[in-house]
Amino acid sequence: MAGPKEQPLPPDVMGRDDATEVLRAFVLDGGLSIAFTRAFEEPDMWGLLLVDVARHAARAYARESAYTEEEALTRIVDMFEAEIARPTDTGSTTPRSQQGH
Repeated sequence: MAGPKEQPLPPDVMGRDDATEVLRAFVLDGGLSIAFTRAFEEPDMWGLLLVDVARHAARAYARESAYTEEEALTRIVDMFEAEIARPTDTGSTTPRSQQGH
């Protein structure tokens, strides 16, 4: 049975027992499906995580498309702000304990 197209582990976490996966995100039927662990004591750390992900994504667009890193990051931030202000879909969050995991 075929499964989802998963990303490989980052090289610096290979063989590390102290590494914790905190987020998985999949595009499915044009939408987003995620699994995550709260992981941090304070919620502001999620802001740091989201900014780091945005910067990595902007670098990938700069490498693989006609966008510069700055242009890509600006578009990402603009959409983030627009989605915070007027959500297109707030989705739902189901605890793992209610998902049979």
